[in-house]
Amino acid sequence: MNNHPKNSFKWVIGSQYFLYFGVMGIFLPYFNLYCYHIDFTGFQIGVLSAIRSVALILAPLIWGAMADRFRIRRPIFILCSFVSTTIWAFYLYTTDFWLMLIITVFYGIFYSPIISFLEAFTMDVLGTRKKSYGKIRGWGSIAFIITVIVLGKIIDLYSIEIILTLIFFGSLVQALISIKIPDIQIKKQTSFSSNAKALLKRRVIVFLFCAFLMLVSHGTYYGFYSIHLENLGYDKTFIGISWALASIAEIIVMIKSDSLFKHFSIDNVLFFSFMVAVFRWLGLSFVTSAAGILFLQLFHAVTYAMFHVSSILYIDSLTPDEAKTLGQSVNNAVTYGLGLMVGFFINGYLFETLGTFTLFMISSFIALTGGLILKGSQMMDRKHVI
Repeated sequence: MNNHPKNSFKWVIGSQYFLYFGVMGIFLPYFNLYCYHIDFTGFQIGVLSAIRSVALILAPLIWGAMADRFRIRRPIFILCSFVSTTIWAFYLYTTDFWLMLIITVFYGIFYSPIISFLEAFTMDVLGTRKKSYGKIRGWGSIAFIITVIVLGKIIDLYSIEIILTLIFFGSLVQALISIKIPDIQIKKQTSFSSNAKALLKRRVIVFLFCAFLMLVSHGTYYGFYSIHLENLGYDKTFIGISWALASIAEIIVMIKSDSLFKHFSIDNVLFFSFMVAVFRWLGLSFVTSAAGILFLQLFHAVTYAMFHVSSILYIDSLTPDEAKTLGQSVNNAVTYGLGLMVGFFINGYLFETLGTFTLFMISSFIALTGGLILKGSQMMDRKHVI
């Protein structure tokens, strides 16, 4: 273990979140919109998004298992940061769908483990103060806010193609700083394989299935929300402000997350997140006014921030020290990988026939299903305890 105290690494972790989500603030609102502007169909956009999510399912599991089995989390993290940045550069040279599909596959393989590894690093650095995770993660939200506000205006003035170059340079800086990531080794007590079996417990499996449904319900939002707003007649500046407002609400919850869990259990926060998602997607299925849309964006604080923080803590609490990286990788793979992949496929396939209003309605029912299953599982657990 490095001789420096863990606190000295918080700025490194914070900067990684800042740059990772700063890039995400470019990618999420505008990459699919960029594809739309180069005349890709809704189905092609859905396929690109889904293929990227396939990589988020498979690659992190392999990378995570390797990291914990051979205790090489840091070298893999640095390798993936640099290689994914290099691969992204190829987007600058083509608008052909099939070539972009190939780039997306290889990019996803190396990009996919970065966030789950970062979550595991954060849990190590925080040690006994894990419920203050949101304060460090909040730097990512700050970056997202700044990015989407500024970028919307830049795109309105220039061209949406600029996002490709900006993502490349943001990723390059993130990769360079990744060299400073801490190498904290947990003392090995038992075998990796025996600890990995903890992920097969019923509580973990039920949670992962419900979390999967939660992210499926986000497929319309992450895949087609910007297109939805543009089709309603809103400009790029409003689209950027809309995404930024969601992140402003998100960051408040992130910063206050430790106080939140002093008053509410992780189980209750998770269920509440599902119910708010039902309301949010239902609202987007019929609201068209600017005020109404911006109001609904405030609930991102719950459907993303509350859900994400509680999910990270929940998985961490159920995973032995020797399998922490794999635990976060599985969580990330099932949710942001498999969940979003299915969500993107469904939305891409149905976009041109049903439209986004109906897709948000479907998302609402998917979130409701996940919430009810989770609640039923929680009630079953309480009966067993009694």
